[in-house]
This record gives sequence, C-alpha cells and structure tokens, in this order.
Amino acid sequence: MKTPARLQVLIDEGLIDGVLRQLKSGKEAEVFVVRCGDETRAAKVYKAATDRSFRQAVDYTENRKVKNSRQARAMAKGTRYGREQQEAAWQSAEVDALFRLAAAGVRVPKPYHFFEGVLLMELVADADGHAAPRLNDVPYTPEAAREHHALLLREVVRMLCAGVVHGDLSEFNILLAQDGPVVIDLPQAVDAAGNNHAPRMLMRDVDNLRRFFGQHAPDLRDTRHGPEIWDLYAAGRLSPDTPLTGRYEPRPGAVDLSAVLREIEDARLEAAERELRRGAAP
Repeated sequence: MKTPARLQVLIDEGLIDGVLRQLKSGKEAEVFVVRCGDETRAAKVYKAATDRSFRQAVDYTENRKVKNSRQARAMAKGTRYGREQQEAAWQSAEVDALFRLAAAGVRVPKPYHFFEGVLLMELVADADGHAAPRLNDVPYTPEAAREHHALLLREVVRMLCAGVVHGDLSEFNILLAQDGPVVIDLPQAVDAAGNNHAPRMLMRDVDNLRRFFGQHAPDLRDTRHGPEIWDLYAAGRLSPDTPLTGRYEPRPGAVDLSAVLREIEDARLEAAERELRRGAAP
C-alpha cells in the first residue's frame, strides 16, 4: 500500500521499515500494521482535532498537568498555541497511561515510541498470529463470560490502584489476545485522584462490562462491583488482590455514591436534551 505521509516520517527516522496495511480507522485515530525489522507492530496515527468525532470533553481533561503556566494560560484562552498544546497533551495522555499501566501489571499493548503524533506499539495478536478480535466479536458461553468478566474487573482494579480510570471502557476497546483480554484506547484516561469525574467514569466502565457480559451470563446483571471498588479505593483499602463480592451496601450514615452519580448523570443528560431542543426551536 501507499505509505501515508504521517508514517513516512517514521521510515525516514528509522523507527519502522515499511507499512503493511491499515488495521482500523476509529473516532480519534487510524491504526496501521507496520514492519520493524523481523517484527510486526501497530502504528496509531492520531487524527487532528478537526477530524475527530470524539470531543476532548472537559470531564476528561480536568486537572491534566501541563509543562508550565504559559501553556496553561494559552490552553485556557484557546489561542492557536494553546490549541496545539492541548492537542499534544491529548495525544501524549495515552502514551503516559500505557507506560504507567504496563509498569503496574495491567495488560495493555506494549508502547515503543511516540513520534510526531504517531504511537508505535505492540500488535496484539490472537493464537494464530492475526490481529486480535475485539471482545464483542467473540461468542461466549456463560462460563467464559464470567471468567472474562472477572479478569477484566481485576484489570480495572489494577488500573485504579495505579491511579488511572480508563474512562471509555467497553467491549469495543478490549481485544482478546492469545494470553487473554488486552485493554486499548486510552487517550481519555483520567487521574483517579485528580479528576472529580473519576468516580462516575469508573462506575460507567464497570457497568459497561456488567451489561455486556450479562447478556451471556444473566447472573452478572445483579452485581454492583462499581460502587464496591470505588468505596474500597476511597477508603484506602483497595489493592490489586483485594477480593470482590459484587455486593455493595452503603455504610450506615454514608452516602450511596452510585445513586448520587446516577442522579448527576441524569441531570446532565436532561440539561443536554434541553439545550438540543432549544437549539432546534424556530
């Protein structure tokens, strides 16, 4: 295939030897299979902000660190330089999260290089050496659904113990590799301690897993791992090996966090609907 201009730069720099094929085109990036010596790897080419369908919502970028006050001021004002810095921060967030999570033992694609808006990383493969399928492309028995649900809850816990909430976790951004599930697509990952929306995002990530695997193992639909995990984390009692029950009862006098977050989310959606109706009014 013809080498995309964004990848020709990596060839010129000696980071890759050639482009084999396009693997996918998503809402924030395109992914290509590339050749690096005797290995095949994945190259994720981030789309420009104007070409993305996924917005850099304030919920995700809240409290993300920048290098200096000049960058912070420019980003707040929305100047050209500020937009460039915001774009760079958005792209580098995934790289930072991948290195951080890999060090914590979370199964994510191994990152190799990040250069000129392109992330070079491990090509996640299945047992036959082909690109691994997404979770939603694989059939499940009830037993397999329960097993994978438990494995992914453990990954969510490892991420949280490393201070990270995925923020967009679902069956569409988890691959099923030869060695088990692999979590991908992390540019929207948030700091668990520094982002006020982290509890809601954690609940949503866990609920997405419950909803998906509950289609194959109906008993999972009644579990409440989200509030259980966050409550343990907030109390300083969560570790990668903490046993989970799937049951959650607020402590006497404590606020039911999941109920509060549901109310907040409902209010946000209602406000968004009102804005849409107002905009559509003649």
